[in-house]
Amino acid sequence: MKHIFTILILFTYTLTNAQAITGKIVDAVSNSHLQGVSVKLLSTDKGTLTDKEGTFSIEGKGVLEISNMGYKTLRMTSKTSFMLIELIPEITELQTVEVTGRTAKDYNSDYSFSATKIAILNKDIPQAIGTVTKELIADRQAFQLADAVKITSGVAPSSFYNQYNIRGISQNEEGQIINGMRTRQYYFLQPLTSNIERIEVVKGAASATFSSVDPGGSINMVTKKPLAFDKKQITMSLGSFSTIRGTLDFTGGLNPAKTLLYRLNGAYQEAGSYRDLVKNNAFLLSPSISYIPDNKTAINAEMIISSLIGNLDRGQPIFGAVAGETNLNSTPIGLNLSAPNDFFYSKEFIVTGNLTHKFSKSISFNTTYMKQNWTEDLQEHRTTNAFAIDMTGKSVTSLAGMQFIQRKQRWSTDNLNAYFNIELNTTKIKHKILVGYDLQSWQKLKGGGQNASRGLLLKDGTIANSFNINNAGNYQTITIDGVVLPKPNVSYIDLKNPSYTIRNINDYTTNVRTAMPSALTKTNAVYIQELLQWNAINLLLSLRNEWFEDITFFNAPNEKSFTNTKLLPRIGLTYGITKNINLYGTFLQGYQPQSNTVTLMPSTGAFFGTEKSAAAFKPLESDLKEIGIKSSLFQNRINLTASIYEINQKNILMNANDPTQPDLLVQRGADRSRGFEIDLAGYILQNWQINASYSFIDAKIMTDFNEKLNGERKENVPVNSANIWSRYNFESNSIFRDLALGIGLQYSGSKIPWFSRAFEVPAYTLVDVAFYYTPAKSNFQLAINMNNLLNETYWIGAQNYLRLFPGSPRNTTLTLTYKF
Repeated sequence: MKHIFTILILFTYTLTNAQAITGKIVDAVSNSHLQGVSVKLLSTDKGTLTDKEGTFSIEGKGVLEISNMGYKTLRMTSKTSFMLIELIPEITELQTVEVTGRTAKDYNSDYSFSATKIAILNKDIPQAIGTVTKELIADRQAFQLADAVKITSGVAPSSFYNQYNIRGISQNEEGQIINGMRTRQYYFLQPLTSNIERIEVVKGAASATFSSVDPGGSINMVTKKPLAFDKKQITMSLGSFSTIRGTLDFTGGLNPAKTLLYRLNGAYQEAGSYRDLVKNNAFLLSPSISYIPDNKTAINAEMIISSLIGNLDRGQPIFGAVAGETNLNSTPIGLNLSAPNDFFYSKEFIVTGNLTHKFSKSISFNTTYMKQNWTEDLQEHRTTNAFAIDMTGKSVTSLAGMQFIQRKQRWSTDNLNAYFNIELNTTKIKHKILVGYDLQSWQKLKGGGQNASRGLLLKDGTIANSFNINNAGNYQTITIDGVVLPKPNVSYIDLKNPSYTIRNINDYTTNVRTAMPSALTKTNAVYIQELLQWNAINLLLSLRNEWFEDITFFNAPNEKSFTNTKLLPRIGLTYGITKNINLYGTFLQGYQPQSNTVTLMPSTGAFFGTEKSAAAFKPLESDLKEIGIKSSLFQNRINLTASIYEINQKNILMNANDPTQPDLLVQRGADRSRGFEIDLAGYILQNWQINASYSFIDAKIMTDFNEKLNGERKENVPVNSANIWSRYNFESNSIFRDLALGIGLQYSGSKIPWFSRAFEVPAYTLVDVAFYYTPAKSNFQLAINMNNLLNETYWIGAQNYLRLFPGSPRNTTLTLTYKF
């Protein structure tokens, strides 16, 4: 591997008679102290590790060997007693998957393993990658995923759910990607970030490296791995909305040789919300162990136990438009259609193991297996997505139609990937070849079911799904505010005077009892990738063939199977104009067969209890064309990525938005998204960090089953959005020397709701601030984060009049961190 580092040694003073060699080791890019760096005096075989300030001291004279994961091993002869050593980070030769943690402590991540499955610097990858590091997560107190990824260019939350719009394209996969492996989880409740090293948003269909091909991009959460030095950290937080939480992060060596490392992350939260009746309680425990006996072999084992207890928040209802005008403030942003006895429980258990081994300098092997069990238990009152109607069929826009849902389900997912890395040199050309196999298996287990109470009561005691004015005399009636209406199975909610009484579910007639059929979605894939490096040119070529199978009523007598296969190409080119500026271009394709195991927005329907399957619809197909520039500025202190792209997708499966047929699905012909985005992260000054982004998205509906929508603006997409977060640490000679200040700005343009074009979700601008107090020579930090400082009323998205998603009002979090 070609080493791309420079080591600079600055001799600050000389102590000619000293017998001890002392010094400090820092990162040349961020100037941060490097803790846990191994320093050995080869003539005596003495050794030590740098402390939390990056300093070391070792008795004797002679040749020093300095080594640290993430940097090349250095041998140097000591010529003075004190040295300041600046190291520029480098991708390690061993890690083509991550088995030890990241030692840098800044907002910028120079590398990615998941984007190409080879150790490669981000600037050499012909694709845009947005990264949020653990340092940025901590400074912003982004305890949940949505709070972290919202600062990445082109990423916008779609609702309160764990669901995002990336580059104008809504996610179609249900679940998150963890360390490049697909999971089934977290649709309605946000995952925690306390065990996350960094979050990578790989823009465009990530079909080259893992089988998740959302056309806009994929969110990959990289978990914290063990470190070779001892580090322990505990945080305690309290804040608005009755929030109390605590986290821990312990890591270090389990033996003197540091060949066996551990890490333990944990989190617990009890919290309410600015939304009525909503709670956000969570528990997470994540231990991991890495065994690195030599420079050829590494093994990592990791476990994630997570429990989320809360409510499925369907959003704020408002009154229907009057004379074509919509007042989003017609109801309080806290108004919720749930009942006090509603709940949503989500539990998961994940075990992951991976092995990497170098057979020679040129050939290495990697394999990873992940097993996940996930369960859901839901009880909710929610809108029928329609207002009540009177006996003449006229809408009564002060009354929300309601239904009651109970659901339980269990899932088991399996992921396996295995690949060889082969490095060859032919004359002046270097070849990095990747050959691999992937397996993803999602299984919906037997025993799941959903009950629903909805519709209108008839005089004979039966239930009608909808109102038929020609048979109005057959309905039971109810009078509200002098208006006679057909009597609902589940009582209407009066938006003018809502009542949060405990609901007696025995009052309802359960008219829809659905056994959720067992199902299996399986993808097998083989792929080959070559990174060809010649002078300033990096050419990335890959082919991936996928065999997709979707089985409804898996292992049942009426089992029904659908199969698809697709060959997916990818080509990317990076050209180094200078040492610090790369131009790149890429073309890739995505292919995503419809499935009975996928129910994400906009395909919110499901074929429960029938022999039908979403796999009977045409697969979602897409392609990406992108050109851009990646640059390191101001002596490598700031990294910048700017790109222009076009994404096309067709056969989008979505809900027909028909209240009489809530599970009816239709396919849109095609969407197109064109845009420009820019991200930068790094240091303005040694004590001043910044992370900023801007995105312009022109997303349009090209063809739709409703021809009136052809050429119209795509739903839930802001045309312009921008984010900035900056932290400034005051100088050590300042009167504010123990203080730091954080300031954030977020702008999001207006959006079109998913199922209504009668109104727009307005644009908004938010201001966040933070203050940090870290006493000198102490292990404490006290932080105060104030979000939405100006108390802006805003909405992150909407589906229709009865489902808007208001953002949080002004809120404060106080956090105490202790490191030891």
